[in-house]
Amino acid sequence: MSLRNDLAGIIARDPRYSYHAYEFVFEALEYTKALKSRPKPRGRSRTATVPRHVTGRDLCEGARRLALDQYGLMALGILKLWGLRSTSDIGDVVYNLIEAGDLEKTPTDERSHFDDVFDFEVAFRREFVLTLDEVA
Repeated sequence: MSLRNDLAGIIARDPRYSYHAYEFVFEALEYTKALKSRPKPRGRSRTATVPRHVTGRDLCEGARRLALDQYGLMALGILKLWGLRSTSDIGDVVYNLIEAGDLEKTPTDERSHFDDVFDFEVAFRREFVLTLDEVA
């Protein structure tokens, strides 16, 4: 079965979020895990990869970075198109996936950890500087 077929039941139960929103959250989770698993120094001459649990705050920050990297100025509009308008929406997607058995949570994880991590309107604005050559 494909991811698209697996998500059909979840989307039928909660149609606020598109398939693309779920796909993006899965991608953001992998992106965030990769960021957190960068080599950490151990001792003086060795490095080891230290895998870490991804918290709600971590995932929201990773999703923000991924969206800006992939979509730049269009990130906010694209995420809104998919139904993602706040970090709480990311939490709803995650907990829909947990309820369906596609993701797991630890005893310390709470749905509220996704609430108000940052304001989407503020977080997806960037200072883009466009330089234009002088026209002669």
